[in-house]
Amino acid sequence: MSSHLDDKCIFCAIINGVNMQYPVWDYLLILYSHVGKIPSFKVYETDLSYAFLDINPVADGHTLVIPKYHAKTILDLPDEHLVDIAPILKKIAKATGAEQFNVLQNNGELAFQTVGHVHFHVIPKPNAEEGIKFNLEENWPAKTVEKDVLAKTAEKIKAALA
Repeated sequence: MSSHLDDKCIFCAIINGVNMQYPVWDYLLILYSHVGKIPSFKVYETDLSYAFLDINPVADGHTLVIPKYHAKTILDLPDEHLVDIAPILKKIAKATGAEQFNVLQNNGELAFQTVGHVHFHVIPKPNAEEGIKFNLEENWPAKTVEKDVLAKTAEKIKAALA
């Protein structure tokens, strides 16, 4: 288990918690014996990552994948955790059976991150009613940008990557 967990973080508590795959009475006894830990419906786990069902899903099979390392954004997360997570996202998407799905990851409050621990959502989109709903024109307003501005932006990013 990673020593890079925060005892004040709900996702870190989930990593340390118990799995809700027991009959209700057994679950209550286990929960009582793990005071301060949060239970979850775990679907997959590696040495570096933990995947569990979202308790407020927007679609059946909506799963969260989190690193077993407390980092607020992907900028704070060691690369080996990102390398571990990518194939898990693919496996879970396949396991839901949905041919169409979203993988969502937010960094920072302005980007709608609600829990200060890196997490990825795998959200099946089996039909128009389930999953993420947004109007592309309203929620993703495309801008017209001159080619010279795009070229300058590309050069700035390339220079920062060098």
